[in-house]
Amino acid sequence: MVVAEHVGAAVRGVPVDATAFAGRDAAYIVNFMATWRERTDGREHVRWAREAWDRLAPHSTGAPYLNFLGEEGGGARELVRRAFGPNYDRLVALKREVDPDNVFRLNQNVAP
Repeated sequence: MVVAEHVGAAVRGVPVDATAFAGRDAAYIVNFMATWRERTDGREHVRWAREAWDRLAPHSTGAPYLNFLGEEGGGARELVRRAFGPNYDRLVALKREVDPDNVFRLNQNVAP
């Protein structure tokens, strides 16, 4: 499944550094979802979603939308950095101040 959501002028009108969300220059947010009913490991479906993204990526801002990330393994930290863009370092500093033990880490984590 492919879902494309229009990002309106209200989102684009907020300065990038006003909030943590940096993807304000995108016209759309696109989500590729691979689901299946068969009792398989789903590799073919996951491969489809990743290949679809790879084909669209050259036309994107390059920043992922964190709510749509799945289990990205070792590349998750870089994806989080790209998602927050120029706000990432500011978020790391804030995380060091308010959550130095990284208690709130069961998400797309910004490590202190």
